[in-house]
Amino acid sequence: MSTSVRVCLLDGFRVAVDGVDAGGLPRGVQRLIAHLGLCGRPARGLVAGRLWPDVPQAQAQASLRSALWRVQRTVPGLVDASGSAVALARGVRVDVRELLEAVQAVLDPATPVEHLGTPTAALAGELLPGWYDDWVLLERERLRQLRLHALEVLADRLGAVGRHGEAVQAAYAAARDEPLRESAHRTIVRVHLAEGNPTEAVRAYESFREVLAQELGVPPSRQMQDLVSRWQVRGDPGRRVPAGVPRPRSAPPTRRPACPGV
Repeated sequence: MSTSVRVCLLDGFRVAVDGVDAGGLPRGVQRLIAHLGLCGRPARGLVAGRLWPDVPQAQAQASLRSALWRVQRTVPGLVDASGSAVALARGVRVDVRELLEAVQAVLDPATPVEHLGTPTAALAGELLPGWYDDWVLLERERLRQLRLHALEVLADRLGAVGRHGEAVQAAYAAARDEPLRESAHRTIVRVHLAEGNPTEAVRAYESFREVLAQELGVPPSRQMQDLVSRWQVRGDPGRRVPAGVPRPRSAPPTRRPACPGV
């Protein structure tokens, strides 16, 4: 395309042409652009059936042709409708695709940590809030799970190279998005322990334990408890043990074998 076009689907729908909001796109046109931004290059019949599922196929196909015509009038060249499939034109940027690239970079062990840039910002955003189409709901949950997992992995990777401040931000971002997700809170505890802040680790554990008890009436998993209990200093009976965490049992004393003839 001769112009720069960006389609934004995270935290709301927007199409920008050379940095200027296109605006004024009818709902049917927005749904078409969003679907193509998420699904690549689907067949025309699949797009028509997905976007207009409650009408006969012939009417759905007519609605698709109308939406394509409106797109071409508003943003010429945005959609490639040649052949039996439709897709966004080559060169159109989509923020969801950029998020998936950021996730892949985080999850790929071969990606150097220093190349991740400002990852927590790159991994932010909810897909099309307020949209309730089935295909949006499924993709929204898929992206949410990918983002949370990537934030946890990112926190561990940053903590492993001593970038503890950024690691804490990534871990808390995951916990903020899903307050009852234990793996996110375990990541927070691990980062605090790696930084040498056991008090913060215990505070994070106890805060999560209280929320879990209030919301679900269950304790943290044994895996979470073991993570905190391993921090307890062996041989220091005065150290405060977090509530609900069993103190590690000391090993029984080794008995020396009796000497022959004694």
